[in-house]
Amino acid sequence: MLAEKLIQRIASLERVVVAFSGGVDSSVVAAAAHRALPTNSVTVTAVSPSVASWQRETATRIAAEIGIEHQWIETDEVDLVDYRRNDAQRCFHCKKTLYGSIDVAVKSIQSTMADATILSGTNADDLGDYRPGLKAGSDAGVQTPLADLAIGKADVRLLAAYFGLSNDDLPASPCLSSRIAYGVEVTPKRLERIDKSESWLRDRGFDDVRVRLLKKDETEIARVEVPLPELNRLTELRSAMTVQFVALGFDEVVIDPAGLRSGNLNEALVAEIGIKRS
Repeated sequence: MLAEKLIQRIASLERVVVAFSGGVDSSVVAAAAHRALPTNSVTVTAVSPSVASWQRETATRIAAEIGIEHQWIETDEVDLVDYRRNDAQRCFHCKKTLYGSIDVAVKSIQSTMADATILSGTNADDLGDYRPGLKAGSDAGVQTPLADLAIGKADVRLLAAYFGLSNDDLPASPCLSSRIAYGVEVTPKRLERIDKSESWLRDRGFDDVRVRLLKKDETEIARVEVPLPELNRLTELRSAMTVQFVALGFDEVVIDPAGLRSGNLNEALVAEIGIKRS
């Protein structure tokens, strides 16, 4: 059984810290870790402008559901020039900062956790996309129990249901910086604008949504993506949405007729640098 294999895999590590976003992948790892090592496991969540406000609330709730210790750490990736540049290595710099911050935080939690292994929620399906953050994890000695056991997203959701997690059907939601087109500087102001725009849509029932920030000359464009079945309902809100988003600082607002495609800003980059995606 996959759940038992995952629990046994984590139990062999003795002490673990889960890099915990509150998403379904890291939640499954956290749930298995708490079962494997109830007194030697802890979750750590980053506090950063690149983390959506609703995700912070979800992380708190899911950690409480699991019953696992939950810590918060401040990360400073948005202060880094290499991160703000927003090139193909942005995610590498983000994860390098995250794992370094977790390593420091772990040593302050309790002395017995000083040599704990950091776990991420990377699943087997993630290995087919362009994810430079995986190298940062490898460099830091981070373990990926889901990927190691060839557990993909579909099985992750089954495991979440098995563990009784309320976020078993939560849509994937990468960090807010991933909404900003490559080459456009990542700033706290832009991240806040995206967060507020997506929150406005979430308040209106769009649970799976991306507000992409594109830039043409000096014009900043919000390109809104929702799943294809939701397009008609979004179009009905076009006028009100445009007024709201312009008030938040966007110059133009467009709806993507192709619908939501997770990671689609990677498409041109992947083609340019010749990375094969599965």
